[in-house]
Amino acid sequence: MSTVDNYQDILDSRDVDSRIEELEAERDAAVEDGNPDDFTDGEELAALVAFRDEASGYCADWQYGGVLIRDSHFTDYARELAEDCGDLKHADRWPYTCIDWEQAARELQQDYTSAEFDGVTYWFM
Repeated sequence: MSTVDNYQDILDSRDVDSRIEELEAERDAAVEDGNPDDFTDGEELAALVAFRDEASGYCADWQYGGVLIRDSHFTDYARELAEDCGDLKHADRWPYTCIDWEQAARELQQDYTSAEFDGVTYWFM
C-alpha cells in the first residue's frame, strides 16, 4: 500500500496513480463481495481522482513521474534546485546568504502550474 497524502512535500504522479488503482481495486473487491460498505476510503479516492484530473492535463510528465511540490515547501525546493544546478558553489557564504529565497521561489513559480489536492496547493511543470 503506497502512501499519498497532502502532507508530503514532494509527490510523484506515478504514486498518485498507483494509490488510485489500489483504492479502486479495494472498492471493487468490496462491491464484488457484496459488502460495499466495507470500503471506507471513498473520500481519499475522490480527493486523489480530483487531483489527478485537475493536474494530469497540465503536467507534461504525469505518466512518467511528474514532480508535484507542496506550496509550503516551494521555497526550499527552489533553493535545492539552484544547488543541484550548481549555481551555488559557496552557498554558505556571502552573497549567497543574502539571497531572498522567497522572491526566487515566486519567480520560479511563474514557470509552474498549480492544482489543489484536498485543499492544499501543489506546483508542477
